Amino acid sequence: MILHPAILALVAGSAVTGFMIIVASWFGLQIIRKWDLSSGSEQQLGLEKKTYLISTVMAYAFGFQIISLFLFIHTADSLCSMFTGAMCAAGTLAVNSYGYPVFILKIANFLFAGLWLTLNFTDNRAEDYPLIRKKYFLLLLIMPFVLAETVLQAVYFFSLHADVITSCCGSLFSSEGKGTVQTFLSLPVGPVRALFFALAACVTASGIYLYGTGKGAYLFSALSLLSFFVSALALMLFISLYIYEIPTHHCPFCILKREYHYIGYLMYAALLCGAVAGIGTGMLQPFRTIGSLACVVPSIQKRLALAAVILYLIFTLFSAYKMVFTTFVLE
Repeated sequence: MILHPAILALVAGSAVTGFMIIVASWFGLQIIRKWDLSSGSEQQLGLEKKTYLISTVMAYAFGFQIISLFLFIHTADSLCSMFTGAMCAAGTLAVNSYGYPVFILKIANFLFAGLWLTLNFTDNRAEDYPLIRKKYFLLLLIMPFVLAETVLQAVYFFSLHADVITSCCGSLFSSEGKGTVQTFLSLPVGPVRALFFALAACVTASGIYLYGTGKGAYLFSALSLLSFFVSALALMLFISLYIYEIPTHHCPFCILKREYHYIGYLMYAALLCGAVAGIGTGMLQPFRTIGSLACVVPSIQKRLALAAVILYLIFTLFSAYKMVFTTFVLE
């Protein structure tokens, strides 16, 4: 077992978040079963007093959940020198069988946390809390993923041993061999590149349309989600090659290093936050017909659409810049 301040902070923070979400979910069950704003009973008054506190606590908990993804990656990268064969976070995550499942869960929980915060923000804009049951039902759906991440992350970190020989990112993210990653990296670059830029144009156009007319939220949400996955694939398949200027280096983690000016953090933050904002527009669409949210939801959707377009453009334009202004040529 390796003791490191960042490891202890992550494990402790995740444990606190897990405890908070359990308490909030228990309270959420009471809300789902007993909430009645028209009632003046003592029970209802007690629920109303608690709901603001619980929402505030969960806002901080999910805020940590979002930040913890980047802290986790940074910690994994900083530990790579302790393991023979590791050159970046890719090798550290491969030290045992828990690293990559935790990483995937953290990405999923980043998206879930962002969507819950969006729903909570919208609900708090109305005096009658019209989405209170829905946001706590969503919390119940998210809880198993957060708890699974908390447990697996602790097991991953406490199972690390410095004498383990691991794989380098060159072998893990190679188009040679068999496996899910290798299958994706063996795809032809041309069609994926065309799809990447086509989706960027569609997301921008549909986002501007949504911002101007208030229509097309479902389409924009679907395009944002699709663009998120295609952009992640494009980053590994060909964008990373232009950043490294090496024709075989597909690692999605080395761009987080100092020699690349930590640009990976900006790219990942733009991609993930853009996905949350884009998906959030579609998530809020059914609530436009609720009386107290009739004016609130369209305004929030427009802001989310604008944010998503800007964030996706940051990712796309930086990728295009690296592809155009370089001497590297991808054959």
